[in-house]
Amino acid sequence: MNVEMIFSQIISKKKNLIYQDKKVTAFYDKYPKAPIHILIIPNILIPTANDVTKENKFFFMHMFYAATKIAKKIGIHKTGYRLILNCNKHAGQEIKYIHLHLLGGKFLGPLLSK
Repeated sequence: MNVEMIFSQIISKKKNLIYQDKKVTAFYDKYPKAPIHILIIPNILIPTANDVTKENKFFFMHMFYAATKIAKKIGIHKTGYRLILNCNKHAGQEIKYIHLHLLGGKFLGPLLSK
């Protein structure tokens, strides 16, 4: 089963979710890169940031809105958190289903390594 199908199942099963509304769903990353690593995905398939359109842009913007709500809910909004959205191979996007990473829970260091 591919990851895109797994994301679709997560949305429909509504299990182990941190947040869900009509536009987005959030859950903990299976392979966390920080003490807190949450994925926020739109409830419709948008493969990459390049695929955001006039018709679906509200899902894209709503992922960022949901991230701020989640950060407050789990208590990292004051110490800080990082939001990452990768687009295609050179940025590190491995899954062709747009997703926003919400990372926190410790000092995360510089954004890019050399």
